[in-house]
Amino acid sequence: MGQPKIRVAVVFGGRSTEHAVSCASAGLILSAIDRDRYEVLPIGIATDGRWVLTSDDPARLALSSGSVPSVESVAFPGSEVTPRTGPGRSVLQVTSPDSVPEDLGAVDVVLPLLHGAYGEDGTLQGLLEMTGTRYVGAGVFASAAGMDKEYMKLLMSARGLPVGRYVVVRERDWRAVSERKRILDEIAELGWPVFVKPARGGSSIGITRVTVAEDLEPAIEAAREHDPKVLVEASVDGIEVECAVLEGIDGGPPEASVPGQVVVDPGSSFYDYEAKYFASATTMRIPAPVPVQAASEIRRLACAAFDAISCEGLARVDFFYTPAGQILVNEINTMPGMTPASGFPMMWAASGLPLPQLVDRIIQTALRKRPGLRLAVACDVALDTGATFTAAGSAHGCGRPPGAPRRLPAACCYFLLLLATSLASRR
Repeated sequence: MGQPKIRVAVVFGGRSTEHAVSCASAGLILSAIDRDRYEVLPIGIATDGRWVLTSDDPARLALSSGSVPSVESVAFPGSEVTPRTGPGRSVLQVTSPDSVPEDLGAVDVVLPLLHGAYGEDGTLQGLLEMTGTRYVGAGVFASAAGMDKEYMKLLMSARGLPVGRYVVVRERDWRAVSERKRILDEIAELGWPVFVKPARGGSSIGITRVTVAEDLEPAIEAAREHDPKVLVEASVDGIEVECAVLEGIDGGPPEASVPGQVVVDPGSSFYDYEAKYFASATTMRIPAPVPVQAASEIRRLACAAFDAISCEGLARVDFFYTPAGQILVNEINTMPGMTPASGFPMMWAASGLPLPQLVDRIIQTALRKRPGLRLAVACDVALDTGATFTAAGSAHGCGRPPGAPRRLPAACCYFLLLLATSLASRR
């Protein structure tokens, strides 16, 4: 008698504007997961928040200009899924109007392929920890910090990582006439063009490239339709480079892939939603056309960014590389896209880790964690008299070399970040 299969609930869809992208990610993963080793339970979250059983046919979840997948289109009718807690592992139940609730049995691990709000932002992660369920990817804090671009940039800056200039537009300030003028003046100081985006969004949804002051307020209002908090970023003259990161094996330092350059379709003004998923000429150039030393530094910074927010499992870190050789961290994605057009699986494939093995690794990493509340992740922190943080690491990882700052729990890192921010505001 063979080994029992590991039961994996693949959760996708969700209530965010990235619902279709999440479905497409699920389609690629369902086509690559080893069915001899894993028993797959596909669970979709509909746009109205219902959890339902779905088909696991990858072909029905393909994303194209003529076909936008959804959970509703692949759901089994008349059934909803709810978690039931108790001693031991979490159990899922199916309920329907005309039948007694039916147990689906225990789940060994959840693979949450959710992008954006209500899934990648710590909300689902908190629910899974409450039910004592192991899950793939970042924990509650890292998910929330990675989703909110303001706090993500604060954490990156506190760790000494280079980030671009930006202005945060908050709901309360935007409504006040006097504060709105101050905000618009601060944005104008960034220079033109600027990129206006929801602070807690992804897949380039709700982003506008603004080249003149007259178009700024409409762009902010457009972003506010997706999030009451908006980020306005200065444009950077350079190429966009991505780097994929995986949590280290058996507690080792994180590992970074070969970096890749985003080559945007010439018909697109920037890397927006249409260019990312539908433009035929948008591609990834792997490896990125940067000097060897720059590629090594990008990989080091990607690992440092991963550790800066106490990330776990996997992430994609996005950079700008300028003609002068400057490298700037743009953002981190704690559940990167897994569609056929996504850089994360392509960069790992180019690094010698094809998709089936990549999926196996992230699941096995999650299975080694304890259920429920995650253990605190240590991070390297160095304080000087100016209350600043410095990143320490090897060429392609974030291991602590001899003489580097000692390691502190993530909670201490957060406290020290608040302290540094407080001290900086008094200067």
